[in-house]
Amino acid sequence: MNPVSEVLRPYAEGFKAIESRHAGKAKWLNELRRDAFAQFTARGFPCERDEDWKYTSTRSLEKRSFVTALSATSDIHKAALDPILLHELPAHTLIFINGQYAPSLGDAVDGIPGLHISALRKSLQQDAKELQAWLAPESIWNADAFTALNTAFLQDGVLIETDDDTQLQQPLQLVVVSTEQAQPSACHPRILMKLGKRSQAALVETYYGLEGSANFTNSFTQILLGDGAQLQHLRIQRESPADFHVSRVAISQQHASSYTSHNFNLGGLWVRTDLETRLEASQAHAVFNGLYAISGRQHVDNHTRIDHLAPDTHSDELYHGIISGHARAVFNGKVIVAKHAVKTDAAQSNNNLLLSRGAEIDTKPELEIYADDVQCSHGATIGQLDEQALFYLRSRGIDEQSARGMLVEAFAYRLIERIAAPELRAYAIRQINSVLPGLTAVMAQS
Repeated sequence: MNPVSEVLRPYAEGFKAIESRHAGKAKWLNELRRDAFAQFTARGFPCERDEDWKYTSTRSLEKRSFVTALSATSDIHKAALDPILLHELPAHTLIFINGQYAPSLGDAVDGIPGLHISALRKSLQQDAKELQAWLAPESIWNADAFTALNTAFLQDGVLIETDDDTQLQQPLQLVVVSTEQAQPSACHPRILMKLGKRSQAALVETYYGLEGSANFTNSFTQILLGDGAQLQHLRIQRESPADFHVSRVAISQQHASSYTSHNFNLGGLWVRTDLETRLEASQAHAVFNGLYAISGRQHVDNHTRIDHLAPDTHSDELYHGIISGHARAVFNGKVIVAKHAVKTDAAQSNNNLLLSRGAEIDTKPELEIYADDVQCSHGATIGQLDEQALFYLRSRGIDEQSARGMLVEAFAYRLIERIAAPELRAYAIRQINSVLPGLTAVMAQS
């Protein structure tokens, strides 16, 4: 193992605890963890010299020391999680406390036709070597230190698979909860999902911080979509004002598959989200929708990437940002059209609303096109509230504060209305009301 710096020493100590805990178990898994941790220590945390981290410094994360979360907190009551749970329609719910599966807080998911769910901890204990192909090849570790760290500390998460032609009638909700700890802790959940051919599902992936939590969540979600599979993926990040959060979502799409992402960053002190999909066969389609609403001194970074690798593929991306106080947001969206990906249709837009002098946004939409006969567009806007619209509302007897609130909420709702399912749209609005309390009224007037 490489020698480690003082910054990485807490992670080295946590890794020793992981190795001791799993000594004598699956050899391939222990080797996987060791190789990944060696990659992490060799690279260290990314710095501003890395182009993808130019506007997001990891120094505030490096200054904190986190212990490794090894077991779930047992004294959490499900009522404490009500604000984040999906009440708008029936759902299959799995709950993780500080990264560890807590079956007593969730629902039984056995016996659902065509659906196979297991806690990743159990699958790993069974020495399921077929998981090796899922668990981040070395090429990904070399590109991303946080993925290497997630693999090195791999303990728990969930494995979700469907048979071909499975249409799930209820969404799956995975809730990862950060709780107050005597010492701030780090957890590294892994979510693996594979939809069979022509299957349909909705996944609600939520991250929630209870009052007083100040932890570090480093998650990795991997999704494989078979021919004709369709996935609606709603991600809500509502961690506490002192939580650190890093997440990566990697999708592989086959012929005529459809992936729709609704990604909402509403909490956390320091947040980084990487969302990537590979359109690997013709007629694959991806939609990326995102909203970040931050204030105070929050820092939120969204990096997206869509690789068009086959002819006749389509993508549509729209991200909105609402930044106030001294908060800082980063958006980097990259669309790559490979040499043979003719007849690609790709659109990308990032619109930002700055509500104070101290707010800041660094936005960088990118297109790389190596094929002819394509339709591609991208753009970004940064602005303040429309003074003419504000004047119009004031002239109708609405006070200035209420008028400003209505315009902000309408800006957010343009993104919310892209959620097709009304129940999921209502759930998203309920979550966004935690930072934009008037959104329900805007919805009623639309």
